[in-house]
Amino acid sequence: MAGPNFRVGVVVERRPSSSPWATHAFRVVAIVPEAADMADGHVLGTEGDAAMLYAGSADVEFHRVETGNYRDNLATGEAMLWVTLSIEDTAAGIRLLSVTADPAEGEAMTEAGGLMVDVAPMPSEIAERLADFVRTHHVERVFRKRKRE
Repeated sequence: MAGPNFRVGVVVERRPSSSPWATHAFRVVAIVPEAADMADGHVLGTEGDAAMLYAGSADVEFHRVETGNYRDNLATGEAMLWVTLSIEDTAAGIRLLSVTADPAEGEAMTEAGGLMVDVAPMPSEIAERLADFVRTHHVERVFRKRKRE
């Protein structure tokens, strides 16, 4: 069952790539706790060859069955969000697919071909909401090793 969800905005940096297989390199530079009212791919500014782009907005959902993963994420001292982008042949060069606070889900997305997964620090407002969610919904599950017969 899903818990609260909210929209966040994602800002990426686009630079020319030195790779012969890609024209641009991308990295997530910021997560905005409130989704901005602007078009996906909107150029926020440039500095030299680099451009800051608003990649778009996505829902971040908290799920009760994932509270253990969220707790581990928060326990690192610098909680992160995993951002999945699709590299595309568009003016912006990317499309935002998802944002998650679950490290296991973020890692699983790295196994999908053709996608880029990057991490960014979780804004404190989101970390506080996530910590409240974990405190409210976490149930410790005891691991029991099965014995072979």
